[in-house]
Amino acid sequence: MSDLVTGEAVVLGLRAAKLPSRALAIALDLTLQIAGLVAASLVLSLTLVDIDGAAVAAVTLGLMVFFLVALPVMIETLTRGRSLGKAALGLRVVRSDGGPVRFRHALVRGLVGFLEIVVLFGVPAVICSMVSTEGKRLGDVFAGTLVVRERVPGGGGTATALPPVHPQLLQAIGGELVALDLSAVPEPLWLAVRQLLGRIGELDPAVAHQMSVRLADDVTARTGHPVPYGVHPAAYLGAVLTERQRREWERAQGHAFQQARHQAQYPAQARAAQGQQHQPPYPHPHPTAPAAPTAPPAPEPAPKPAPGTGFAPPA
Repeated sequence: MSDLVTGEAVVLGLRAAKLPSRALAIALDLTLQIAGLVAASLVLSLTLVDIDGAAVAAVTLGLMVFFLVALPVMIETLTRGRSLGKAALGLRVVRSDGGPVRFRHALVRGLVGFLEIVVLFGVPAVICSMVSTEGKRLGDVFAGTLVVRERVPGGGGTATALPPVHPQLLQAIGGELVALDLSAVPEPLWLAVRQLLGRIGELDPAVAHQMSVRLADDVTARTGHPVPYGVHPAAYLGAVLTERQRREWERAQGHAFQQARHQAQYPAQARAAQGQQHQPPYPHPHPTAPAAPTAPPAPEPAPKPAPGTGFAPPA
């Protein structure tokens, strides 16, 4: 049994696939590949009737490489490790650390698998799988991969029912959760907890309990508070994860409230800041209208002569 918990793992605590299930999956894949190869060869033989023998051999070799090497590599890369045969039996190829396979892993598996399964009739693959404790063939050894079971027999995909918790015990847990210091719990551990709780219905009950105990021990070792007596480890992990999400929600709401309060207290500064954001970086000066011409001053009237003298003073 292989317990896999990583930052990007797609599988948690699932069983490594053994030789019988893997052999049946490979047989299904090879049957489909050979059927496609035969069908494509018949179509080309009926279509290309005027080509010589060398061209026929080259086309046949290209079809073999495509259906027996390139096609399995593409399928495992695009489906993250699930060929048609593996999907039918509930198997998946993952990295040795639990992460999803990439193109280079699928390429190494495809090239080595062509040699050990097709060319050598599967003899090295059978021997290596029987010797390996995790059922690995040579392609898995060179690529650093592992084939695991995604579906456990008898699981049916239904959620595992957790034992009920007494209401008084729930109230006591709530008081402890509020006082917990969750800052010491790293993010990869939170991710592992979320993955376990999300896939607990697909796991074997014994595996789910084992993984819950391990993760609960890791969480309590960083918080300093053990799991209360009588509480299922998975239920406690769910409660702790809910408390963390509640704190994150309150923190986000408090940040939004502070922003709204600042805008309400200082509306002029907020509008000025918004105006500066919408103001063009280099404003162009607007041309000013020319000033209207002013009329010349009116001439002063000439002085009138003094009465009785006939003499007019000089202006």
